[in-house]
Amino acid sequence: MTLRLSNSFAALVLATATLAAPVAFAKPMSGAQAVKMIDTDNDGTVDMKEIEATASATFDRLEKDSDGTLDKKELKGRLSVAGLKQADPDMDGTVDKKEYLAAVADRFKAADPDGDGTLDAKELKSPAGKALLTLIK
Repeated sequence: MTLRLSNSFAALVLATATLAAPVAFAKPMSGAQAVKMIDTDNDGTVDMKEIEATASATFDRLEKDSDGTLDKKELKGRLSVAGLKQADPDMDGTVDKKEYLAAVADRFKAADPDGDGTLDAKELKSPAGKALLTLIK
């Protein structure tokens, strides 16, 4: 049986369903699409564990020079100059995985105004949710 995929999104969905691994987003997506891609327990929301898994995979994918950190070039605009400064408490101009995940956690909290520890499609569609998705795409 031959399966034809008409676009890269369909291929990404197929790969995700097949591998059940965290996903990298090629284009901006809606909150509902993001939930569908990240929500490994299929409860209709994403929690910090699911976000962290995706963010960790994103960090690993971006970290090209094997030095254990992401510099401005490797971050590819995911953090502004001010955002990088905030995420870099040791002020070495890079973020290690722990610092990166702390920045992700900060954005998760900002995107969770009801404080229930989960994000739904509406929360991911908010400006704070979009800022979070920028870090994990």
